[in-house]
Amino acid sequence: MNIIVCIKQVPETTHVQIDPQTNTLMREGVKSIINPFDMYAIEEGVRLKEKFGGKTTAITMGPPQAEAALREAISLGCDDAILLSDRAFAGSDTLATGYTLAMAIKEIKNFDIILCGKQASDGDTAQVGPGISAHLDIPQVTYVKKIEAIKDKSITVERMTEEGFEVVQTTIPCLLTVVKEINEPRLPSLKAMMRAKKAQIVSWKAVDIEMDSDRLGLNGSPTQVVKVFTPPPRPKGRIIETTPEEAASQLVNLLKDQI
Repeated sequence: MNIIVCIKQVPETTHVQIDPQTNTLMREGVKSIINPFDMYAIEEGVRLKEKFGGKTTAITMGPPQAEAALREAISLGCDDAILLSDRAFAGSDTLATGYTLAMAIKEIKNFDIILCGKQASDGDTAQVGPGISAHLDIPQVTYVKKIEAIKDKSITVERMTEEGFEVVQTTIPCLLTVVKEINEPRLPSLKAMMRAKKAQIVSWKAVDIEMDSDRLGLNGSPTQVVKVFTPPPRPKGRIIETTPEEAASQLVNLLKDQI
């Protein structure tokens, strides 16, 4: 079984900075980590490989410094790693990101399951995983908390809902986005960290992948950030302490003043 894990390098929560000129995240010189939800995807991908054989490949799109995230993924058990890094990818929204990753996965060709974290901590859209599946025209199951069984080119999973969970069966190949309840990520061993340090990271640019250049980066992003600002603090509330009738009358007058 061949598993692909899509990961993203994100700024640490306390280090998020926005470029005032481009309104995009500033990544150069900012301390970064693997998106926390992607850590669970990595662990699940490695567990599937250990149980069924095959290999697990980590893939990410980002600046050259994102190579560090891929080496960490290898130290956690992934076999191969691919970095998509090109100025042509800069400024991609979720649609362009999903398209780029999907086209790169098409180049890999042989895969059974694609795993993603349920969402990224810097965007919180939860759109890239489903976008990849749409571009590849394969089934998707989101918010997976448990993989129950894999048999005869089908997979049965439990996915979280607001009311509890659903049991879903779909065909393979497919894409799953996972939540933190699915497992407990392992810590890398010293031997694994040494292997990751020496590992060969494959790097692809836009010209290395068969894709439509008009669908990449800012040009391929129908949604763009126009302005980023800190919202003003909320004014203090006002408590009206009187009879219900008088309180209602005062409230109506206050609302009239705001119109």
